[in-house]
Amino acid sequence: MKTIEVHLVNAFTAFDEGGNPAGVVLNADSLSAEEKLKVAQAVGYSETAFVSKDEYADVALSFFTVTGEVDFCGHATLAAFSLMFQQGILQAGDYTQRTKAGMLGVSITGDGNVVMEQKSPEFTQRLPYEDVSELIGIAPDVLASTQLPIEVVSTGLPDIIVAVPTGYLSKIDLNADKTTEFCEQHNAVGIHAFELCEASSNLTASCRNFAPLLGITEESATGSASGALACYLAKHSIEEIDSKGSSSENCSKHQRALTKVNPTFNFVFEQGRAMGCVSRILATVAIKDSENTQWEVSVVGLASLIGKKAIELRSPSI
Repeated sequence: MKTIEVHLVNAFTAFDEGGNPAGVVLNADSLSAEEKLKVAQAVGYSETAFVSKDEYADVALSFFTVTGEVDFCGHATLAAFSLMFQQGILQAGDYTQRTKAGMLGVSITGDGNVVMEQKSPEFTQRLPYEDVSELIGIAPDVLASTQLPIEVVSTGLPDIIVAVPTGYLSKIDLNADKTTEFCEQHNAVGIHAFELCEASSNLTASCRNFAPLLGITEESATGSASGALACYLAKHSIEEIDSKGSSSENCSKHQRALTKVNPTFNFVFEQGRAMGCVSRILATVAIKDSENTQWEVSVVGLASLIGKKAIELRSPSI
């Protein structure tokens, strides 16, 4: 029998509250993929991160949901690096992590903020309002009234980005079975829905994330989907968002005016309000050339250790 120590960490906390819990296993080099899956299932969180040594990167991270391995997970990355910082394994500074989504940079600030680099965005397809309406229980004409497209965007994991009008985020009624089937058909992991906030708010948008394909009914904070949403908003630009129903004052508060050279967009997302577990996520998108082909995407957050759990793995019968 093998006993695995799992650290339980709340990621993307807001004012020391809320956040999204992830499991973190340090020194996971000897664990097989099957064992990692069993640990993730025993922990029961949306994702568990496993930290191993790497020949070239500072660390290698693998991520498992209760149904299987995924290429990347933002909140579990935050949980893992925050834990290593708190335990003195890593100091404030710049690091690289190897993931199945590629080699990605991670920085830790002196006050414990973790800045996670994500992949340059891939905008893979647009989807009809009518199709997504059936999944979330909001009429097609209501979705269309935002004048923003439904689009699959990935900065590590492909999410379906869906804009809803103000007041409709809490009205989403997810059909989990249809969503699972739809995501399988369209090579997406889930739906990331958002509504833009008022000009008086210090938030850019409030969000909800659903990934029943991965065994996640709803998630209170998502690093990868937040990066995808930030790229989506940057792509559609301040002027385009203004022309589709959001006030100029609101957009200018949250985004730097679009210019032809090196625009940078800063966003503050809230997630988890519908779950009573509010998280706060900061995201930055910098477009590094005039052709809009070189993007730098990063997501920032805090995390706190909430406990430990010992998982016993039985040796297979011979």
